[in-house]
Amino acid sequence: MIGVVDYGAGNLRNVQAAIGRIGAAWRPVTVPEDLGGLAGVILPGVGRFGAAAARLEEARLFDPLRDWARAGRPFLGICAGMQLMFEGSDEDPEARGLGILTGRIEKLTAARVPHIGWAVVETHHGGEGPTPAGGGLAGAAGVTGGGALFGGLPDRFHAYFAHSYAAPADSASAAASVDCPPRFAAAVGSGKVWGVQFHPEKSGVAGQRLLCNFAALAEGGGVAGIDASVRLAPPTARGRTRRVIPCLDIKGGRVVKGVRFRDLRDAGDPVERAAAYDRDGADEICLLDISATQEDRRPLLELVGRVADRLSVPFTVGGGLRDLDEMRALLLSGADRISIGSAAVADPDLVGRAAGLFGSQFLIVSIDALRGGDAAEVTTHGGTRRTGREVVAWAREVERLGAGEILLNAMEADGTRAGYDVDLTRRVARAVRIPVIASGGAGSADDMARVLTDGEADAALAASIFHDGSVTIRDAKAVLQAAGVPVRP
Repeated sequence: MIGVVDYGAGNLRNVQAAIGRIGAAWRPVTVPEDLGGLAGVILPGVGRFGAAAARLEEARLFDPLRDWARAGRPFLGICAGMQLMFEGSDEDPEARGLGILTGRIEKLTAARVPHIGWAVVETHHGGEGPTPAGGGLAGAAGVTGGGALFGGLPDRFHAYFAHSYAAPADSASAAASVDCPPRFAAAVGSGKVWGVQFHPEKSGVAGQRLLCNFAALAEGGGVAGIDASVRLAPPTARGRTRRVIPCLDIKGGRVVKGVRFRDLRDAGDPVERAAAYDRDGADEICLLDISATQEDRRPLLELVGRVADRLSVPFTVGGGLRDLDEMRALLLSGADRISIGSAAVADPDLVGRAAGLFGSQFLIVSIDALRGGDAAEVTTHGGTRRTGREVVAWAREVERLGAGEILLNAMEADGTRAGYDVDLTRRVARAVRIPVIASGGAGSADDMARVLTDGEADAALAASIFHDGSVTIRDAKAVLQAAGVPVRP
């Protein structure tokens, strides 16, 4: 039995679903007494280092988890859960970590921060985790080098990341790294005690294999695992790739699509659509409840939960979000990230409050841009209300407030298949350091290539061309690869 720590700071549902898919038994850990009888423990995490550490303290789990790992018992920290294994973090200098590993977490210094998307993980020593040097694994007993966590994985594989802070690549406990640049530790630890900066529950087949390895490590074998015939495509790029994101516009619980959010037509069941795009190689999936704001209602939590149970890649949910409680509800329902647009314009401080609680990497600000000559204005409520805000200036402002990514939707192009607004996308991308998703107007894979190269976008979002099957995600990626755009196979 594997325990998944539930302390209100992790995407618990996705980790639980992923463990269920590999046939392992699990139960939640909410108090120290829940640790009894477990074979292994997983500590997931989404959000700020200090807030997560405080929640562990409040749940009385801080010391028991530290003691568990220091004893060399099977332990896996994921994303913020991995960062908590260290002594502290630059994100919240006053907060203390579990101290399972020596050293501190540092802020990333890169062209784009947060680091969001798929990147190539390179294991050290052919997947053999090093025996920690210089007390790298603080006080751990019986923890030695070994490649158990990476068994069956190639020396290089793709994994999904969403973070702004990381352990240095030269940490004594580093077992894998990423060269983005800059290099940082993608995995730390050895033996039975591990941490991974990426999200294995959202890293497709590679992530499932890693979770299988941990479950087998904890249980001593006997995990159903995944189909051994499924082969991982070897990475053709280094570092971070560009993302292809199918978007599902939701109204009345169904996928719809129109032109500039008008003349909507039914495009299928969102759960089945999302699962099909996952199988076809989507890097991420976006669900936008396009009528929630206008109808003044809460997000569709039940639908989000059903989608979460089916996906092995991350997904974002947007539409109608107004406060932190609704954001937390979506996180607990399975959303990996959330997107706010109209609410950010109405209450800009909401951006900072959300980033402070959940971390910038969790928060996307959606900007519906309406062009008027060379200028572009921010609109809200599905493009029906003008705000008087200039798009580039608003992009800079939401970055300052703490947004982790911008979803730039060119309203004039939406649904027209006339191509993205490459010029506006490039202007926004050059104005900010956070990643930018281009949206609106995709008519072909060549359009996606242009906005990812000339438009300098970090990701290309599309809907109509995928919904009607005129372009598949795999076909789009083949075109992108031929154009020299680094993508995950």
